[in-house]
Amino acid sequence: MEPTQNSEPAQNSAAPAEAKGDKPERERIIAAFMTLLADKPIEQIGLAEIARAAGVSLSELRGQFGSTLAILAAHVKETDRTVLAGTDDDMAEEPPRERLFDVLMRRLEVLAPDKAAVRSLLRSTMRNPPLAFALNGLSVRSQQWMLTAADIDAAGPRGMVRAQGLAVLFATVLRTWAADDDPGLARTMATLDRALARGQRWSGFLDGLSRIPQCVGRSRRRRRRPQADDEETVAA
Repeated sequence: MEPTQNSEPAQNSAAPAEAKGDKPERERIIAAFMTLLADKPIEQIGLAEIARAAGVSLSELRGQFGSTLAILAAHVKETDRTVLAGTDDDMAEEPPRERLFDVLMRRLEVLAPDKAAVRSLLRSTMRNPPLAFALNGLSVRSQQWMLTAADIDAAGPRGMVRAQGLAVLFATVLRTWAADDDPGLARTMATLDRALARGQRWSGFLDGLSRIPQCVGRSRRRRRRPQADDEETVAA
């Protein structure tokens, strides 16, 4: 008796899955949440909807996050990590205000793909004080890292005051940035520069920076802060 021959090769039951395995669950969940946030207020986004959009089960979602705010906090943390990873050593010799300007502009660059989601979140904070309070806590923690990236002391009570001041300042800048469709972000840069100038006058916030000359136009700066004429043009 001759052995039976198969006309087709055996199929591999362990063939790799399609797109689901391309990104870790955590990344897919965050990305799905930010996509949903771009289209609707955070108050209207449910956990089941996020799970469906991310292609995960509710059990898998719960294993990663406990709430939509926790997902947002994870996105903020990842933004912090990306900004910190891009720290520019060429800025080390610049005055503190210039270093902070550079760090915050870099943060806006990182946030650019999620601009619609940021707009949505800003609208929600205007009508939802508890949400605004919660986001302030996330922002203060984040701005401590931004101050540190700019080599500005963010430790202790004084550091907390600085971080809170910077959180308020950056929220103002975010609103300008969210409405700024100019690729060069001239209006945003002017707003940030004016806000940092005002910040120098706040008690406990960036104290001492006003005594440091503003070396405007130094060749190693990655982004040029607007001059007075630029500010008048933008304001007009």
